[in-house]
Amino acid sequence: MKSQKKIVVILKGYPRLSETFIAQELLGLERAGFDLTLISMRHPTDAKRHPIHDEIKAPVHYLPEYLYQEPLRVLRGIARSRKLPGFWAAVRAFLKDLRRDPTPNRVRRFGQAAVLCAEWPEGANWLHAHFIHTPASVARYTSMMNGTPWTCSAHAKDIWTSPDWELAGKLSETRWTVTCNQPGFDRLRILANGKEHVHLSYHGLDLDRFAPFAGTHSLRDGSDPGNPVTIVSVGRAVDKKGYDILLKALTLLPADLSWRFVHIGGGANLAALKALAGKLGIADRITWHGALDQKDVLEHYRRSDLFALACRITADGDRDGLPNVLVEASSQRLVCVSTNISGIPELLQDGENGRVVPPEDPEALAKALETLIRDPGLRKRLGDAAERRVRTEFDHHVSIRQLKDLFETEWRAA
Repeated sequence: MKSQKKIVVILKGYPRLSETFIAQELLGLERAGFDLTLISMRHPTDAKRHPIHDEIKAPVHYLPEYLYQEPLRVLRGIARSRKLPGFWAAVRAFLKDLRRDPTPNRVRRFGQAAVLCAEWPEGANWLHAHFIHTPASVARYTSMMNGTPWTCSAHAKDIWTSPDWELAGKLSETRWTVTCNQPGFDRLRILANGKEHVHLSYHGLDLDRFAPFAGTHSLRDGSDPGNPVTIVSVGRAVDKKGYDILLKALTLLPADLSWRFVHIGGGANLAALKALAGKLGIADRITWHGALDQKDVLEHYRRSDLFALACRITADGDRDGLPNVLVEASSQRLVCVSTNISGIPELLQDGENGRVVPPEDPEALAKALETLIRDPGLRKRLGDAAERRVRTEFDHHVSIRQLKDLFETEWRAA
């Protein structure tokens, strides 16, 4: 049976601490009986890895990250791929794409596809890309060359920063595409031009890994300087996470409130954010932990009083879909404050199971934070409601069953 279900999964990078939702899905598919081979376009850069990565049994193969680094491997890949029946069709598609996107990145994807075809895992008969931008480009050229059917999981940045022409072209060729939030689904459905093979599939959460919190969150109300309220946030220090807005909101909190802010995550903007905290005069109230593994993150959810994430849409259209950290925090009865972009309102309803404010609005964010800091009873009510919603509607087994059915249905059709 396994030989009929061997899937090559193309990933931008693996393993990655910020992509637990992908690792969770890979493990779920393995447990559902699929034989996976992981193809990563980049080598890992994180110093740590989550325990879930050690549970995934699939072998991992790395493509040349930059073609000039492994020229003989690339030339050998092109020489072998030229013998495939679809090679010249892939060349024509690549040249057409290159005219619209004349970048080294585009050339790199074609070279990586040629290497993948030349080093194709024995017995693999399906191709799946995580992210509809660069991994899907490699998948598309590979599929053209060797005739393997392909599918795709689209998420957030890849949907909103890719041009319409490229998304439409890929959607016309995938056997199916899934995405994890309603706005992304709506955009892809329109670009699919009537082809009803785009599906909405929330990632959900492995509720065994995020078991119910048996303890209680504190009753701190910000009135005791010796026992401040703890605000935690987990996310990469990048523009779309809105940490500059969050820091500004913290400075707007009344002077009589005692609080501490804890940030978990790496990211390119980390040094700039630390400098901003110093400029705003709040550096001594912030702890920057850097990237932590899932077990440590879970402990921070349980010992904190509220979670904050000021997601925004950046100038180039980049944005989150539905950040998994909001689902994780909610599973621990930790009340969340976030913004009303993308799929966040699909999890959080303002005043019912969290607080939701407009993006780019530090004043509104500060008011929401102040209300929750002063009122531990409200935090408990909203946190309890958040956990109920996650445990009834965001169980990852639902998404795994949906993916399993999609794979098997298209397998039979192909």
